[in-house]
Amino acid sequence: MIKNNKPVVSPDSNPDEYYPKDDPTVSSHERFRRRIFKMVSVGVVDDWINQMYDIISTTVLIINLSITILNTYEPMRIKYGWLFDYTEAVTVLFFAVDYLLRIYTANCLYPYDKELKSIIKYVFSFTGIIDLLSFIPYYLPAFFPSGVAVFKMFRVARILRLFRINAYYDSLNVITEVLLKKKQQLMSSVFIILVLMLASSLCMYSIENPAQPDVFSNAFSGIWWAASTLLTVGYGDIYPITPLGKAVGIIITFLGVGMVAIPTGIISAGFVEQYSRLQKIDSTTEEDIHFIKIELRKTDKWVGTKIMDLELPRGIIIAVIQRNNETIIPRGNVQLCENDKVVLGAASLKNDKSVYLKEVMLKQNHPWRGLKIKELDISRQTFIVMVKRKGRTIIPNGDLLLIEGDTVILYSKVKAQVFDGDEKTDEI
Repeated sequence: MIKNNKPVVSPDSNPDEYYPKDDPTVSSHERFRRRIFKMVSVGVVDDWINQMYDIISTTVLIINLSITILNTYEPMRIKYGWLFDYTEAVTVLFFAVDYLLRIYTANCLYPYDKELKSIIKYVFSFTGIIDLLSFIPYYLPAFFPSGVAVFKMFRVARILRLFRINAYYDSLNVITEVLLKKKQQLMSSVFIILVLMLASSLCMYSIENPAQPDVFSNAFSGIWWAASTLLTVGYGDIYPITPLGKAVGIIITFLGVGMVAIPTGIISAGFVEQYSRLQKIDSTTEEDIHFIKIELRKTDKWVGTKIMDLELPRGIIIAVIQRNNETIIPRGNVQLCENDKVVLGAASLKNDKSVYLKEVMLKQNHPWRGLKIKELDISRQTFIVMVKRKGRTIIPNGDLLLIEGDTVILYSKVKAQVFDGDEKTDEI
């Protein structure tokens, strides 16, 4: 299972970007509603409550669909009908509660709309209609007994709730993206098939009606034959018997193979393009920006300050904020808190001809091992700016004793080889 934890600009797919837990500017009721919104939003895995709700929701749906299928077997229905009815009542009640929670949190899904408008947008959205059809047909027969058969048919809409699994599987989203990108080509191919189907049906009706008027009794009979032939199904319930009708049928069958291959080829090419694009994105390495991570302490000046109020130098960006195992996109109104892990980005020095940085790893035979920084014999144009020791970053001073395993970062005003014994230095 691939978790979809990438930060994106949508409150539905990543509510934490819009609604961090520790936002002091909102009321307790609004925080509670945002908390419920995170819980009902599929794919939000920042804490165990959200994960458990996703698991329960998926399990309830699978149970409901399973008993719907088992209920079609008469022996199972006779023996366990009471259990099926009770289970369906419980699962449908869960769908109803879930729907009400989504209406309650609709304003979190559409944060830029008014309360009533956001509710209307959700109710009439595709997911809102599917959520409504998941439970409302179960209760309608109590008010409209004559429509039981029709209401049972609408219960099939519950299976469409499975599409919410897309929030967990990135690969499933490729299908939707391909269909949306290729919709013009697909609509054109479907239009061609419909035109060819209509022409074939009228042509076959004209040829075969005199020979078998009971089979090709009207234009619709020809359309049914054309559809089953062009789509290469060929049920065999309607077929031509005259020599001319058979000859036309052969031509239409060949055309049908080609017509069906057109949308298949479009979708296949779309999949190849989409997966190639994703592979390029995944394999691309960005070398123009370097990132560092710092953790804010209580005494740091940034604590309690909004990002828009930070006076960062030109070229420095805050790429992401990690807070209590959450990933927050750093918008201007996000306030930094104690223990936040802030990832800073800056332009690479690779193309800078005036600044040179080198890393020196102190191994067992390195001549700097066991010396203080003030005792090192290095160029006056070279400075030690940082020492990395066992995962810690140490700001150097003259009395700092270098030990084996230290990584020393040196800054030089000129491009020159730093003396490092027998070891090779790496330029940053």
